[in-house]
Parts: sequence; C-alpha cells; structure tokens
Amino acid sequence: MMALSRWKVIAVLAATIFSILFTLPNVLPAQTRAVLPGFLQKTVNLGLDLQGGVYLLLEVDTAALRNERVINTVEDVRTTLRNERILFTDLGQVQGVVTVRITDPGEVERAAKALRQTVAVPSPATGQPAITVSAQPDQRLRLTFSEQAMEAEARDAVSQSIEIIRRRIDELGTREPSITRQGANRIVIQAPGESDPQRLRDVIGRTAKLSFHMVDVTADPAAAVSGRVPPGSQVLLDDNGQPIVVRRRALVSGEMLTDAYPTFDEFGRPAVGFRFDSQGARRFGDATRQNVGKPFAIVLDDKVVSAPVIQTPILTGSGQITGSFSQQEVNDLVLLLDAGALPAPLKVEAQQTVGAELGADAVEAGKISTAIGFVAILIFMVLAYGLLFGGISVIALLINGLLIIAAMSAIGATLTLPGIAGLILTLAVAVDANVLIYERMRDEMRSGRSVLAAMDAGFARAMTTILDANITTLLAALIMFALGSGAVKGFAVTLSIGVVTSVFTAVYVTQVLLALWFRSARPKSLPIVQEP
Repeated sequence: MMALSRWKVIAVLAATIFSILFTLPNVLPAQTRAVLPGFLQKTVNLGLDLQGGVYLLLEVDTAALRNERVINTVEDVRTTLRNERILFTDLGQVQGVVTVRITDPGEVERAAKALRQTVAVPSPATGQPAITVSAQPDQRLRLTFSEQAMEAEARDAVSQSIEIIRRRIDELGTREPSITRQGANRIVIQAPGESDPQRLRDVIGRTAKLSFHMVDVTADPAAAVSGRVPPGSQVLLDDNGQPIVVRRRALVSGEMLTDAYPTFDEFGRPAVGFRFDSQGARRFGDATRQNVGKPFAIVLDDKVVSAPVIQTPILTGSGQITGSFSQQEVNDLVLLLDAGALPAPLKVEAQQTVGAELGADAVEAGKISTAIGFVAILIFMVLAYGLLFGGISVIALLINGLLIIAAMSAIGATLTLPGIAGLILTLAVAVDANVLIYERMRDEMRSGRSVLAAMDAGFARAMTTILDANITTLLAALIMFALGSGAVKGFAVTLSIGVVTSVFTAVYVTQVLLALWFRSARPKSLPIVQEP
C-alpha cells in the first residue's frame, strides 16, 4: 500500500490541478472569466435560497384536459356520422360518457363500426383503444372512456407541460431553473435570479393554444349568448368583449406552426407573423380557397384575437395575427407560440419571492461556518497527531474542499442552503478516514511492527471500514436524490460528490504525501506514537 506507484502520483497531481482550475473561476470577476476557455468559464450555480428568485407551485388542470377530450370526441362523432351519411339525433355527453341515437335501426352496426375505426383508435400512451363503443337499447351508441387511457394521457400532459415550461423559461434567459414534478399533477418551479414574478407567471401559465376556425355566419350571436348555439358551433368573445359564433372544429391548429416572429401590420402596428408546416399550409390553403368572402377567426386561448374576411386564397402557408398588441405582448406571444401550447391549463397553487439579501446572508454565514469548521478540524488534527501527520490530513482536507467545488462547477450543479450544510458535514467527517488510518498505525507500531509495515497496515486494514462507511453514506445520498426534491436534492448532490472526493483525498492524497515523507526522512518511528 505504501509503494509510491506512478499512477497514484499522477492521479493526485491531476486531481489537484483539476480542483484548482475549476474552482478558480468562482472567485474571478466576470470580465476575467470571459477570456478563459469555454470549459473553464463554468461556476457553481447558486440556488433560489442563495441568490433570490421566484418559487412557483403549479397544478396541471387534468380535469379540463379530460373535459376537452370529451368535447372533441362529440365533434369527432358528429363529423364521422355526417361523412358516412348516417342520420342521428341526441348527440351529447353526460358525466364524461358520449351517447348518440342512430335514426335508422339498420344503420346502428355500420355506425358503430365507423366510430371504432375513426374515434376509438388506440391511445398512444397505452396502445389500447381509449374509447369503447357499445350498442344500447333504442338504437343508441355509448362511447365510454378507458380510465387507464385517461390517466396515461394526464401523466403525459404533465410531462409535456414540464418540457414546454422549460422551453419558455429558457427563452426568458433565466439561468439554471429547477423544474420538477411533484406528485401526480403538480410542477415545482424555482427560477433563481428572476426579479419579475408576475411576468414569469404570465409566460408560464398561459396555455397559448392557437387555432383557426370558420365564423358561423348563419348564427345570431345574441341568440347564441342566450343559449341557442347551433350544433357544432361555440360562442367566443373578441378583444372588445363582443360575442362571435365560430365552428367548434378547427381548420388548422397551432401544432402545425413551424415559426412565429414579431412583425408589423400594414398600419405599422405590432403584429405576430407565422408559418405553417406543409400539412398546415395545405389545409389552410384549401380552407381559404373554399371560403373566399367569408370571415374566419384566429382564436388564442378561447379568445378571438382577429376575425378577418378571406379576400383571396392564402396558399403561401404564412400569415399575420393582428390586434391591439403592444410590442412586449407581441414578443411574449412569439415566445409562447415557438415554445408550444400547454396541453392543459395550469393553476398557481403557491408563489414565493425570495429576496437576494436573504441569500447573500446565507452565503456569508456558510462561508463563516466553513472557515470555523476548517480551523477547528486543523487544531484537532494537529493536537491529536502532530504537525506532520495532522498537517498532511489538513492538506488532504483542503484539496477535498476544492475538488467538491470544482466538480460542482464542472457538472453545472446548483448549490443550495442545504447544499452548504452538506459541504460542511462532508468536510467535518472527511478526516474520519485519516483518524482510522492513524489509529491503526499506532496499534501496529505498539505491537512491534516496523514503521513501513505499520504504515502499510494502517492503510490496508482501515480501507474496509472506510469503504463500508462511505458506501452506505453514498447509497443514502443517492436515495435522497432519487426520491427527494428541492432542498433534499441539493443536500444529496453535495453529499454524494463529497463522499467520493473524501475517500480519494483521505486515502490517496494522504498516502502519496506520507510515502514522500518516508522516502526522504527514513524514520525509525512514527511521530504519532509516543516513546515508552
């Protein structure tokens, strides 16, 4: 164990150089870091509790998602039966179950077959049909949703929401946001450094569901508002609060957009330009060609932002969304459309704004605590094992601390207040391995073994205990990281890195330094063993 192997020396030197290079950017000013190579510009990211920012707890409205799924199914049934020229009545839904009555008894089976082929298709989430079509008395067909498929779609909606929220926050320029799932349908967002919580809420929480519908010119808006809405239509409000009756089925949806960008309309007012993909351009071109002279509505989050009349077919696959937008509203709308629409509305369950002053106080307290702990360990080790052995342990401890900061900088980890606690705890227990090794050396010397044999046995026989203690700690940290969230994860990250670096420095750094001392001094006894 005490042989001065070349690979051990190289490993210790490499670790020391790595720790210095990747720790140094954390204390350099931003202007100096800017001239360094890209891989050396990384620093430890401070969490929400250290640099301030915004905390949001959001809930995905899966009930609204389910309701929309049912409403869309009603429209799908209407379209399918009309395309098949099958007469029907009493189409609607009650408590999430869609029912329809087929007028001709001889058409019931054909209607059921058509609906199974177009509406009751396998769900992408489960691979099984999400809807069961069954025949009921009185020529009725009943469409029942699979609970398993609906739950799978809800889970997918939460996952999609997390990804869309991440894209939206990245566009805002927020550095290292933390976006995690909590429970079945909740999302926790921590945006360090964000100073405008209201804008963050507006950008994150807006569904940004864009669609294009034909206006139902045959309907009377006033009558529709009072409840007489034609089948297949719905009443929406425009920017001025006026009702407009539009066809429920969309001509083109926002999922077919490939690009959105800020622009200006013909009067020089801020507007949003957009482009469709090939499928959207074809559908939009066909719809405008077939409805020249008729108005169509551009709907954003169930609100009509514009309802122009189609003057000529729009075959280019691009267009503009105009309205009473400010430039900031245009920029935010472009951001939302580019990031994609949320699959379901989000509800803000909790919001907290953490001031930067509190974080600065926490950082300062962490620095003081770490310094006090380091000095206390230095005094203890020197008093217990002398200046040489105690000093070597302190050098290993210093390299250990630098390695933790360097590793966190290299992987872009976020340091939180519990992370500081994990750092202090790691440094406090890191010398345990040195204590085990030194005490074993003392026992071996007292039993009459030579200096070299005692040193070798100290490392060899203490290694099992060191590994056992640290592996169990590492497993606990990994479990906390996998199952915990927020502060628990921050603690687990620092602790996991600290366990690995502590074993390396306490064993290999100490071993190399002691081997160098033994080779140069050739001692007859160990300073940590008192002469009888």
